[in-house]
Amino acid sequence: MSKYTMTFSEINMDNIPQVGGKNAALGEMFQNLASKGINVPDGFATTSDAYWDFLDKSNTRDELTEVLNELDTKEFSNLHDIGFKCRNIILNAEIPSDIKNAIRQAYKELNSKYNEQIQVAVRSSATAEDLPEASFAGQQETYLNIKGEEELLDACLRCYASLFTDRAIKYREDNGFEHMQVALSLGIQKMVRSDRACSGVGFTIDTETGFENVIFLTGSWGLGENVVQGNINPDEFYVFKPSLKMNKKAIISKTIGTKSKTMVYAEDVEDQTPEPSTTTINIDTPEDKKEKLVLSDREIEGLARWAMTIEEYYGKPMDIEWAKDGISGDMYIVQARPETVHAAKKEEKSKVYTYSLKERSEVLAEGRSIGSKIAGGKARILHSPEEADKLQRGEVLVTDMTNPDWDPILKKASAIVTNKGGRTSHAAIVAREIGAVAVVGAGNATEAIQDGQEVTVSCVEGENGVIYDGILEWEEHEVNVEEIKMPDTEVMFILGDPEQSFGLSFLPNNGVGLMRLEFVINNSIKIHPMALVNFDNLKDEEAKEKIEQLTHHYENKEDYFVNKLSEAVATIAAAFYPKDVIVRMSDFKTNEYANLIGGHEFEPKEDNPMLGFRGASRYYNSRYKDGFKLECRAMKVVRDDMGLTNVKLMIPFCRTVDEGRKVINVMEEYGLKQGENDLEIYVMVEIPSNAILAKEFAEVFDGFSIGSNDLTQLTLGVDRDSGIVHELFNEKDEATKNMIAMSIKQAKEAGIKVGLCGQAPSDHPEFAQFLVEQGINSISFNPDALVKGIENITEAEDRLKQTV
Repeated sequence: MSKYTMTFSEINMDNIPQVGGKNAALGEMFQNLASKGINVPDGFATTSDAYWDFLDKSNTRDELTEVLNELDTKEFSNLHDIGFKCRNIILNAEIPSDIKNAIRQAYKELNSKYNEQIQVAVRSSATAEDLPEASFAGQQETYLNIKGEEELLDACLRCYASLFTDRAIKYREDNGFEHMQVALSLGIQKMVRSDRACSGVGFTIDTETGFENVIFLTGSWGLGENVVQGNINPDEFYVFKPSLKMNKKAIISKTIGTKSKTMVYAEDVEDQTPEPSTTTINIDTPEDKKEKLVLSDREIEGLARWAMTIEEYYGKPMDIEWAKDGISGDMYIVQARPETVHAAKKEEKSKVYTYSLKERSEVLAEGRSIGSKIAGGKARILHSPEEADKLQRGEVLVTDMTNPDWDPILKKASAIVTNKGGRTSHAAIVAREIGAVAVVGAGNATEAIQDGQEVTVSCVEGENGVIYDGILEWEEHEVNVEEIKMPDTEVMFILGDPEQSFGLSFLPNNGVGLMRLEFVINNSIKIHPMALVNFDNLKDEEAKEKIEQLTHHYENKEDYFVNKLSEAVATIAAAFYPKDVIVRMSDFKTNEYANLIGGHEFEPKEDNPMLGFRGASRYYNSRYKDGFKLECRAMKVVRDDMGLTNVKLMIPFCRTVDEGRKVINVMEEYGLKQGENDLEIYVMVEIPSNAILAKEFAEVFDGFSIGSNDLTQLTLGVDRDSGIVHELFNEKDEATKNMIAMSIKQAKEAGIKVGLCGQAPSDHPEFAQFLVEQGINSISFNPDALVKGIENITEAEDRLKQTV
């Protein structure tokens, strides 16, 4: 240890004032987490003393102060000029010999540990004396593949200069830091040869919602700067922490990114001549690697375990960078720092804002949504930060990609749209920090959207962000969670879209009363399950080609269905864990099943599909039994392999008690035995026979869920879709209410739970009053009706208490 350098083995979190938060965290991990199996590449850090002595001995401190005093701190009209002058002052200065010698010596000692001259990464770790824990993430530069003393010293000087990039100056102004009170420590760390493998970023919470029970990992081929800077659309993985702790299958979602570029060492590329000072270069990713996930399941879960260990050690959500060495095959953590966006917003969690579009128009572009808001304005196509003057406050910034040089102008935009980048890209991170709407990885947005065109950017449709033509109408609702009084009657969600589940979990709820599999099958899987079972014998060549395109990552076509369905259900089950999530097995009508890819070969044509081959009758019938088997396989993965036993299963449109027993037997045949591993199987009450024989159905099933739409339709004999007689469709009709009352009464006498799924309790307070009076256990609502539903139930319960 010297005045100017400290090895990682000498550094811990007490040294933040000397080496900054980033380097302090590396030293802390290097010392204390290696025993837990976490690999951290060795290295050393220069100290803040080295930085201050560099400024003083090179006589640059006063020069810098003088230039910075000229900064226009209102409009920042001369920011670019001031930054350029400051960087030139640093780059034209000489690092004093005693500091140089300390760096050289530390580098030699690091080399001696590996018995060779190694390549290193030179990273910046800023710290402010008065606020040592401040985050300066992404404000300074990183230099990779640095080899030899002279290259190292040059990289150190360039890192010092990067303390005065335009974005870093603006960041300090925005956050109230005195420029000449922020020091820079340099982390010099052995390179991991991820240029020959892969690397990426991880967060120990969901980056969009702050949901804390998952680990979110992203990755791409080559060195990690492409992921950090958002140059590419990476692979994405979600891992559920409780499953990981139970040593269960914990990966609940895997998404393949395009990964168009791979960053490698410049000297390894023969057919391209980089600039002499360039140590890395971006090459096109080979087509076969674009289609392949960068990590195996074992590696994903291994990284997630490390991330969880790091989070537990520091006692807070963490933002980490990981890299895989392509020579040794070993995995490493190369950076770790506290996650700042959701940590800062933790106190705001009592307020939840919900947005809903009131209309739709032509879709101009789509990508990954950041946040869950809507914004509109004129689109402004910018090709570089130098065009910042073109962007007016409140306009929608549309560009290829952003990097930290864009930071000073991003706050002016009402929304940010980029062609490239994933959910851990620069644009995504900044959007979260400033609370902006963003759609990243939109592909051709700069071509599909015209400069000056009015657009609406919607991020309320799950992970899919959409840019619509024109300024559309939308609604914004503020919900103060702390002010909502939860009723005694359980309040649950009706939910089909897994992508909304993490955000919705923060609203007051008792779980999910109805998860429809149809949404997932229609939107994510898209293929008829029997077309997968019988793929080799399909007659429809066009359907076969589409199926091949969708399933080419899977050796077994059936595994595609099981994997996609299990991940979707697991995501919702994880979001609400350990609360109940009641999953209804598929309930398409034959005409709807036929519209799935390959479906026409397996579905009969019916005159009245609403009353035909649907629900329970399909599950034991040879026409669909093998398809139902895939559904059961997926549910078994979720419950048994992933440990999400909060999932309960529900059978729709079960016409007779005998049919119910048949389905229970088929499910047992497929590994889902009622009562085993706490498995409960519910039935939908949506046919008059279910209500009339409720006592007998209660002997077969573990619970009831009343589907008020179908029950009303079949009780009154009214087609709910008919434009002629639709006014007769009324859930409040006495006949329907009698059916509901009978079902609730018999369920209570049998000692099983009974709930209702429908719009009426939120639309009509008197209907909520009726259900509460009957003693229903739970009522499920669509997300946009939840708050109103809670109010109606609470009023009904208060009224009932007053009459007792």
